[in-house]
Amino acid sequence: MDSTHLHQIAVEAMRSRGLLPAFSPQALREAEAARQTGPERNGDIRDLRQLTWFSIDNDDTRDLDQLSVAEPLAAGAARLLVAVADVDCMVRPGGAVDDHAGTNTTSVYTAAGIFPMLPEVLSTNLTSLHESQERLAVVVDMQVAADGTVSGSDIYRALVLNRAKLTYDAVSAWLDGAAPAPPQVASVPGLEAQVRLHDALAGKLRQWRQSRGALNVNTIAARPVFKKGQLIDLRPDEKNRAKDLIADLMIATNGATARFLVDKGFPSIRRFLQSPRRWDRIVALAASHSVELPALSDALALDGFLSARRAADPAGFADLSLAVVKMLGSGEYAAAPSGGNGANGLGHFGLAVNDYAHSTAPNRRFPDLITQRLLKAALAGEASPYSAEQLTEIARHCTLQEDNASKVERQVLKAAGAWLLQGRIGDVFNAIVTGAAPKGTFVRISSPLLEGRVMRGFEGLDVGDTTRVKLLAVDTEKSFIDFERV
Repeated sequence: MDSTHLHQIAVEAMRSRGLLPAFSPQALREAEAARQTGPERNGDIRDLRQLTWFSIDNDDTRDLDQLSVAEPLAAGAARLLVAVADVDCMVRPGGAVDDHAGTNTTSVYTAAGIFPMLPEVLSTNLTSLHESQERLAVVVDMQVAADGTVSGSDIYRALVLNRAKLTYDAVSAWLDGAAPAPPQVASVPGLEAQVRLHDALAGKLRQWRQSRGALNVNTIAARPVFKKGQLIDLRPDEKNRAKDLIADLMIATNGATARFLVDKGFPSIRRFLQSPRRWDRIVALAASHSVELPALSDALALDGFLSARRAADPAGFADLSLAVVKMLGSGEYAAAPSGGNGANGLGHFGLAVNDYAHSTAPNRRFPDLITQRLLKAALAGEASPYSAEQLTEIARHCTLQEDNASKVERQVLKAAGAWLLQGRIGDVFNAIVTGAAPKGTFVRISSPLLEGRVMRGFEGLDVGDTTRVKLLAVDTEKSFIDFERV
């Protein structure tokens, strides 16, 4: 299968789920006009270009949303600054670009390629924090105590300059002592000290959250591998030390953002995850490993079980993580009224945080762009640009479209997988059950890394079970991969 055929499958999948696969001519014209006029630089904007800002992201990422820089303080504390790309300054509310972003609400990352939320003249150019390019940003300035508590924070607008675009794999291998430092570490003064301070800071932030029950899971996603335009494999894209580092910084930033809006009396959009949908099944899964969990959901107890399993069986931990994540259910967006906080029940079970507003990826997530507009209005002393009712409707739509985007990503991945498995009918695979519902029982195999449906012998299987399955049939066009239990 070539990438063109797979792309067409992706386009049809998006249309069928109410997502726009292409920008309207008006949106493209509007983005080009924004490029020619450039961002407005009115208001109080600090000049922070002199700081040693850097980014860490995937090797092929072109829509860079955030930079960071840190400085050590007395008694083991530190100051952490996270700069988030000012996307709002180039995307007019109510315009054609905003309409497209508000319809899809997210960039869609398929095995056939990326369908960006914003036109690429913005997301991979003007609003991307590229190396050596001056950019406007919203900065979240935090004080992190020695125990990982975010003891204070401020938010303001600034002009920033990315000194080094680093990549997850290179930074992770270096920090783990498995590879030499990335070349920029030697060429940019102070960068080595920055990355090592970030690594230590992230560890403190993570430990503080884990002491309150944040879940330490390790799931893996499938990454398509092409050679000369032809799909040849679906390989695991695993977490690593650098990805964890950035995730810990972003969780702290999103919490500070939410608290800032509460302090200003502004409504906001929150990301929340209720107590696990299938806690009974998590209890049974732990019991199969001779661990007794409480009858009522308990994040600290669950993380204790996960940590013990990670130590006892590192090789099997990704499968266990996948099972637990499936049983937790997916997060949702909800509007928090002005002055609202985590006490309203909008906590995040998996992250062990109560105040959590997505704010760090406005190039690719619409809730983050909305949050940025709320922040900038609060900073300017203006009224909220959105009413609580509008935010409630936006949150509902974002949850729906994020689910649709995930379904498209899975469908295109299964189409790719079906094509890869065409010549393997009758082969037997080790599998883990990822879904068990009236609509069907689903399993994941590891090579290639993909999911399919168990058509025969699924009775008694539940999420987290391991089994062996035989490949019965595949259909690339319909994205079917069918197994029977052996």
